[in-house]
Amino acid sequence: MDIRFPRPSVTLGVVTVIVAATAAVVVTGAGAASAASVTFTPVADTYVQSDTATTNYGTSTQVVVDNSPVRRSFLRFTVSGVSGTVTGAKLRLRTISGNSGSDAGGTFRRMSNTTWSETGTTWNSQPTIDGATLGTIGAVSGNTWYEVDVTAAVTGNGTYSFGATSTSGDGAYYDTRESGADAPQLVVTTGSTTPPPSGDPVFVGAGDIADSGSGDSATATLLDSIPGTVFTTGDNVYDSGTASQFNSYYEPTWGRHKSRTRPSPGNHDYNTSGATGYYNYFGTSAGPSGRGYYSYDLGNWHVVSLNSNISMSAGSTQEQWLRADLAASSRPCTLAYWHHPLFTSSSNHAPSTSTRPLYQALYDYNADVVVWGHNHVYERFAPMNPAGGADSSRGLHSFVAGMGGAGHYGFGTIQPNSEARNSSAWGVLKFTLHSNSYDWQFVPVAGQTYTDTGTTTCH
Repeated sequence: MDIRFPRPSVTLGVVTVIVAATAAVVVTGAGAASAASVTFTPVADTYVQSDTATTNYGTSTQVVVDNSPVRRSFLRFTVSGVSGTVTGAKLRLRTISGNSGSDAGGTFRRMSNTTWSETGTTWNSQPTIDGATLGTIGAVSGNTWYEVDVTAAVTGNGTYSFGATSTSGDGAYYDTRESGADAPQLVVTTGSTTPPPSGDPVFVGAGDIADSGSGDSATATLLDSIPGTVFTTGDNVYDSGTASQFNSYYEPTWGRHKSRTRPSPGNHDYNTSGATGYYNYFGTSAGPSGRGYYSYDLGNWHVVSLNSNISMSAGSTQEQWLRADLAASSRPCTLAYWHHPLFTSSSNHAPSTSTRPLYQALYDYNADVVVWGHNHVYERFAPMNPAGGADSSRGLHSFVAGMGGAGHYGFGTIQPNSEARNSSAWGVLKFTLHSNSYDWQFVPVAGQTYTDTGTTTCH
């Protein structure tokens, strides 16, 4: 997963740079079209300092590389649940906000020692930084994400240690795992790293899918002839998201596309405690176990799957993660999806205002599209700001895509800026993701004629 410069309208002042083996360079070009990425935070990080030889800094909110005094940093990650061939691994660090930066961000090497103690390591007991050089960060500024390609070191599941040193007397300071959302990250990517031969990525799916009826079978048949990445907007199986229901209802229909599906959970999935049926069924495709939110890239697009069944309030772990993730993405276009809609005209479920902080974060970072489920209808809204006002310059184009197979709902009072609606056709919502624009299409199941299509440029 690559890192994106925040757009000028964002006031957070964060800039991100990717670093190669010997120099920092800005990310350019198209990225993974069908790759899946999982982000890990450190299980340990600390630094040591030559003039305080017996002091441990394992609980510090910063790690430092410096040459006057000499300070060395250590980070350890445990990679688990990754399947398939690793095609990329990035070590990402954020410089602290309270420092002006440095002329040298450090040289990073793999270490053979993976058992050093975070709270016991001092200058006198430090492990040896003995592996090959993986990358060097050049000049750094404060409050900025930087990235080192560590693909040569990370081959799959296992424990990995990295050590960092500097030859400069001007120290570089990075946030640690004690910093929460600004903690270091190891982003491991599996799958293809080249666009499919058919051209621009296709992103297709729906929510509110599998039960004992026939709707899910009909929408799964649509997917049989549509290539690309499949998404779900929650309530993957009814009524309670049990393992048995996943095996009986989802597996025979949408389950045949499981290997290319990137799901999100719904409230019915959480009718089983902890949504264990959902997480066990989808495995690593649902992101880190039990968390329910994650991100990945498709071509020029950054895609974020979120969890509207847990806390989404401003300052919550998920909301902070989302802001950090958006700040650290280099893609010019962004799409997000989750279950409960902030805007909807359906008569069954009212707008879920608790999701507004997620929408606000996306708006702050000039995201382009958001897709929901929950109401078993199709609805498209004009671009809007978080308050629901029309906003053609920065607003997100939003879709309710709850027509995956469960019984249809109806509409009540039509909400402002609702531009297209249908409550009678099952179908899937298909996006074709171009380099700086997208096409959308409601594709109905056999026997239905309703459709909705259009094209819009990214912000």
